[in-house]
This record gives sequence, structure tokens and C-alpha cells, in this order.
Amino acid sequence: MTSFAGFADFNEHYESLTTTENFAGAFAGELERAQLSIHDEPTSADMPDPDAARLCTQQMVAELFALMGDTRLAPLASRIAWGMVNSFHKVAQQIAREEDDAARNLGELARIQDPSEIHALEVEEKQRLCESLSEALAAIECMRDHAAEVYRVETGKPWSATSGSRTSRALTASQIEARDFLAARAQSRREAHAPTGPVVVVSGGSAWQAHEPLWQRLDLIRERVPHMTLATTAQRSGTDAIAAAWAASRGVPIVAFRLNRAKGNSAGFDRNRQLVALSPVEAIICEGSGLQVNLAQRCREAGVPLTIFRAAQFAQVEGSKAA
Repeated sequence: MTSFAGFADFNEHYESLTTTENFAGAFAGELERAQLSIHDEPTSADMPDPDAARLCTQQMVAELFALMGDTRLAPLASRIAWGMVNSFHKVAQQIAREEDDAARNLGELARIQDPSEIHALEVEEKQRLCESLSEALAAIECMRDHAAEVYRVETGKPWSATSGSRTSRALTASQIEARDFLAARAQSRREAHAPTGPVVVVSGGSAWQAHEPLWQRLDLIRERVPHMTLATTAQRSGTDAIAAAWAASRGVPIVAFRLNRAKGNSAGFDRNRQLVALSPVEAIICEGSGLQVNLAQRCREAGVPLTIFRAAQFAQVEGSKAA
């Protein structure tokens, strides 16, 4: 068991990952009484201390790597830690669904013209439930985001959910499923699901390994377009994984455009069409397959500023380094 001094060490090591202001806001506890279920009695109990919540989240994930590091179990640490972050994510998803149900019920009650005291009490209860769930959701999302940042620092890879979108009220690097993103744009839904920044597209082969030129180019674009949103083709290795790691380290929202398998052999080309339809302000394409060639052609036709990296450029550099 780690002592309180250990907590202080964790806090110092990870202090730049998630600001204390995020936790202070998420754990403010401004409701006089909270109620997370219609089966629970309202409570005036305090929210957890924000600093303690931040430190506890860090310890949960970081101590696992400290325990298994430099041992034969080290390769398993990232798999277990991924599941720990995912636990926060799953609970947040559950709360979000409950909040949606509560908000829908509250809206239905608000439309009923009933002056009775019983109706007024029912409206009050539904509103308290909705507000309490919203408060709880912000707190769990904040812990999830911080746990994900610890995971990123320890593994060098951004944490990514296998299903659903990862968004939060204080999220620095949203990872958003493409369908959610497009639907949100079309319907003017929540800002968390529809980043408004100019879109920069990145695509490339899954075997691409030259991360330095890609990071350098993305940094240059971000200097000119500080509020950019990054759109990738959602591969878990190569170009997309390198770009996702850059976005996580820079706090840039990222939209992962996965293939729609129902489209069959045309799925990749349909995704390219969707990416260009976003009117990106710039695109970076690393050598890969015919899909990258097609995307480059579409970008040129649409007048999108384009940077193309070819493997041969960097193979020579890597060869000279090895020599």
C-alpha cells in the first residue's frame, strides 16, 4: 500500500496531465441535495474532495505500472490499465443514458398543465434527479480523462474506447466516432460532439513508423490553426496511431472515421469522400495503399493544401542514423 507521501510523488509526476481546475469544477457539489435514483432518498452529503479524487485516480492506474514494471508481467500492465480506464468510461456511458431518460421525463412533465402540489413535487424530484446525474457524470468523466492521460504517459499511446464516443464537459482531446460527429454537425447537437475547429485530415499506411516528420508537420499546422480538429482513418497502428498520440499530447480534438463495413469494397473510398466533404483546411497523407492515393487525388481536386510523405524519404535518413 502506498503512503500519503507516495500520493504526493504521483501528483508531482502527473501534475501537468489534468489541471486541478478541472477537478475543482467537476467536484464542486453545488446542489443542496442530490439523488441519483428514484429509489434513493435525497442526500445532502458532500462530493468527494477534488484533490483526493485526482490523486486516487492517479494511484489506481500508475501504481499498476510501478508494480509490474521491469518484471515478467510488464507486458500485461497496459492491458489491465486499459480496462481500468474503460471501467470509468462504461459507468459514464450508463450515467449519460440515465441522464437522457431523466431529462426526457422532465420535459414531458413540464409540458403538462397541472397546478396540483403532487405534480409540482414530481417535477421537483425529476429535476433533482436530472441535475444529480449531470453532476455525477461530470465527476466520473473527469476521473476517466485523468486516468486516460496517466495511461497515455505510461504506454506512449492514447487510450481509446472500443465502442461509443468519448466526450466530456472538460475534455482536452475528444475521441469521437465519425457517425456521432457527422450527426452532431447536421443536427447542431452538443458542442462536445461537434468540434467547431477547422478540420485537418491525416491518413496513411498501418506500417508507417516515421513519427518525427508527422509530429513536426502537425505542430506547424497547429501554430497556424490553433483551434484545429484532427480527422483520421481510425487505424490502431501506423500513421493514425502516431497522429492520435500527437493529438492526445497537444490537447487537440480528434475524430476517428471508421470504415462502414456495410459498404463492402467501396467502404474506404466512401470514407475518403466523407473526409473531403468536411472541407478540411489541410491534409497530410503518408504513403500507404491505393486508398491514400485516392484520398490525395480527391484533396487536390477539392483544392485542399496537401503534404505527402513517402517512405523512401525517411528510409534513407534512418539508414544514415544506423550507420
